[in-house]
This record gives sequence, structure tokens and C-alpha cells, in this order.
Amino acid sequence: MTSHHDSKGLPSGPLAKTFAALAKDGRKALAPFVTAGDPDLDTTLAVLEALDRAGAAVCELGVPYSDPIADGPVIQASYTRALAAGFTLEKFFEMVRKATSRVKMPILAMVSYSIIYRRGIDRFVDDAAAAGLAGLVVPDLPLEESDVLDATCKGANLALVRLVTPTTPPERAAEIARRSTGFLYCVSVAGVTGARTDLPEGLVERVKWLQTKTDVPVLVGFGVSTPEQVKLLSGVADGAIVGSALVRRVGELAAEGPEGVAKGVEKYVAELVSAAK
Repeated sequence: MTSHHDSKGLPSGPLAKTFAALAKDGRKALAPFVTAGDPDLDTTLAVLEALDRAGAAVCELGVPYSDPIADGPVIQASYTRALAAGFTLEKFFEMVRKATSRVKMPILAMVSYSIIYRRGIDRFVDDAAAAGLAGLVVPDLPLEESDVLDATCKGANLALVRLVTPTTPPERAAEIARRSTGFLYCVSVAGVTGARTDLPEGLVERVKWLQTKTDVPVLVGFGVSTPEQVKLLSGVADGAIVGSALVRRVGELAAEGPEGVAKGVEKYVAELVSAAK
């Protein structure tokens, strides 16, 4: 599909390069989500390096927030642990700077709009760009209120990934798809995040329809946890986002320290990556 306007997909951005390289190899994107600072930021840094080694295409880094919108109990609990361990935005950006200097996969921050707004849009975007982030995923950003953040991100060459859910009306979904940069996050099921066992009804049709409305890849998330599911999704979408299942693993391995966590994560994610054909 031809581009609506040239700046849209941020052709010079790291995400565009990553997706182009995947397409050339006939592969789909495996996009893990991890919570920043759970159980601590040293572990998060080790996990990011492990994800990169495992072949993850892009990583979403959750910025802990005391009032998560659509996150299920697993991710909520991880946010609570991170905040209790003393997470701050200053420490977050410092850790991201280290990570982006060591890994090749693009890293995005998944962050509540209220956090961006409180810090100030310009300042948050400047900090994100300076830390080497490739973009922002802002789940609670209403389309009607997104112009300023949109323009600020474009000015900093940061992607602004938008989300479409099963309850988004078609006309609105088409507009969201058109305005998403980097990629479009297609939420597979209504409700909160959490691992599930099969692909929801109507998902295949919805992804195919969304792909006609946007120039950026469509990635599917919410409830993806097994290589089998990744394989199924890879037949339909441009990639799969794995969140709760990975966050749960990090929590279970936390006692083993950063190296133990990284080792377990790398093995799990490598299996998912090999299913993303």
C-alpha cells in the first residue's frame, strides 16, 4: 500500500530497518514485553541483553505505573514490585541508555499518557530520544488528544505506536491504523492482558483488514505465550507480542539474580523466535 504522507512510517527509524530486514529473511517479528525495574533495573538490563541474543525483533519496556489500565494481574504485580523497589523515571532513562548502547534490537517504552503529561511532553520525548528509545507505545492515549505528542515524536524521529482493540469501531480503527507509526498494536481480545490458549474468533479477518488501512506492520498481542501461538499468528500478522507469560517467568526466576533470570528468558524467547517464521 502506498504511503499517505512520507513521514508516516518514519522510514529512517530503527523500527523500519528492523521490519525490512525481517521481511527480507521471510521472518515475522517476535516482540517481547518486559517490566522495567522488576525485580530491579540491573535485572532488566540483563534481560534486555538476553532478549537481543535470543533474536527478539523489538522490545516493549513497560514503565511501572500505580494505576495500570488494561494490564492483568501478572503485569500489575510486576509494576507494584518495581515501584516498591524504588523505580524512578531518572533511573529508567539511565538504564535505557546503557541498554541501547549494548543491544541492536529497537526498544520502545510502553508508558501511560499521564506519566508523559506530568513530566511534560517535550521533556519526556527529549529524554526518550536521548536515551536511544525507538518509540513510545501509549495505551491510554485518545486519538483526539494525540496531536501534540504525535508531532513531538515525529520531530524527534520516535515512533508513536497506537493500539486497536476488538471493541474499537471500524471507522476509528482505520484512523488509528493510519496514524500509527513504527507498527500498529492489534489487541487480540477485549479485557485485560494474560496468557491464553487459542486465537480469538475473527482475529484473522481483523488483522487482514487492518493491514489494508496502514503502511506499518501489524503486530498482535494479549494472551500470546507459546511457540504454537506464535506460529499461528505468524501466518496472519507481521509479528507477535509476548507479555504476561514472559513477565511471569521473570518473576519466577527473580531469586536466581540477573544472570539466572537472563538465562531462563533467553531460552524461552529463542523458542518463540524460531516459531516466528
